[in-house]
Amino acid sequence: MSPYAPLDSLGAAGAGPLTVAPLVLAAGKGLRFGGGKLLASYRGRPLLSHVLDVVRAAGERRILKGGCAVVSAQDEDSRALVEQAGLEAVLNDAPGQGLSRSLQLGLTTLERRKAGEAYVGAAVVFLADQPLVRLDVVEGLVAAWRAGDAGIFRPRYAARPETPGHPVLLNRSVWQLAHQLDGDHGFAGLADQASVRVVTMDVPGDNPDVDTPADLQALEEPTR
Repeated sequence: MSPYAPLDSLGAAGAGPLTVAPLVLAAGKGLRFGGGKLLASYRGRPLLSHVLDVVRAAGERRILKGGCAVVSAQDEDSRALVEQAGLEAVLNDAPGQGLSRSLQLGLTTLERRKAGEAYVGAAVVFLADQPLVRLDVVEGLVAAWRAGDAGIFRPRYAARPETPGHPVLLNRSVWQLAHQLDGDHGFAGLADQASVRVVTMDVPGDNPDVDTPADLQALEEPTR
C-alpha cells in the first residue's frame, strides 16, 4: 500500500473510525496589519470568526471532525472564539517563530489523540486571515484525498493560478515533515521533494490573505 493511501474506514488497529481534522493557524502577530488583525471587524464580525464558521459547517456536515486551532498564548480573545467554535485551543508561547511553529504544535496535538478517539488520517490546515475560505473547497479536498493517493492536496484558485492556495490537506504520512520547517515557511517548500506527491485542485474564485488594513478594505468593496 502506498504511504499516502487513505484507509477506507479504520485507522490504526483499534483506533476507531478514520476522520479528517481541521487545524486553524491563528497565532500570527499581524505586524503588517498593525496588530489585532484576527479580531478586526469584517462584515460586522471578527475576521477569525468567518474561518471558524466554515470549520463549524464542515463539522456539521461530517466532512471534518474534532480538530484544533493554534493561538497566541497572549491572545485570550481569539482563544475564546476558538473554544466557542468547539475547537481545542493550542497555545503558542512563541508566535514570533512563525508559521512553522504553529504547524508543529497543531500537528503534534493531533498526533497525540488518546487511544479510542477517532483516528485522524489527515488534517485540513486553515489560515485564520482568509475570511473568504469556502466550504465547497474543503469538501472537494477531502473527497480528493479519500479517492486519491498523495501526501498533500491543495486548491489553485482561478484568480491566482500561479499560486497554489489554502486550505491545504495534509495526509498523516507527511506530518513529520513539519519538523523540517522553520520561520514562516509552510509545506509549500517541501512539495518539491520527490518523495512528496502533491495534488492540485483547480477551483473558481479566490481566497486572499488579509495582511494589511488595505487588504481588508478591499474585501469590503462591493465589486469584490
